[in-house]
Amino acid sequence: MGLFDMFKSEPPKLSPRMALAVGLLHMMAADGQIEEEEIGQLQSVVGGNRELLETAVKYWRAVNFEQYLQAAPAVLNEDQRLCLLVNACDSLLSDGVAAPQEQTMFGRLLNAMSVTEDQFRPYFQAIAVKNNRSVFGS
Repeated sequence: MGLFDMFKSEPPKLSPRMALAVGLLHMMAADGQIEEEEIGQLQSVVGGNRELLETAVKYWRAVNFEQYLQAAPAVLNEDQRLCLLVNACDSLLSDGVAAPQEQTMFGRLLNAMSVTEDQFRPYFQAIAVKNNRSVFGS
């Protein structure tokens, strides 16, 4: 036991809803900054559940992305995994830019959820169309 171990607390237990929120937090922070559009996306997904958001932030701070990638698939069913991926991708694209580190993290998330790029491509294309507001002009 290290000198300061007594001050450490265990991260909260990961649930499906929290896995969704934590996954979005990881994607939002991937480029080193959290944009206003991304915060709005997260609030929309968690539905104003402040307790869930606070617990998810606590988990996100305590558990690195690799540990999350190992833990999340075990608490999510196939539909929940797809929901997480669609929301994470939407969050990633919500600020209009997919930074290289965001793309890398999303690829790792896809892999952890046992979904290939080809399987996800139709969802990605739909999200890209949804977020392409340039079709309406400036």
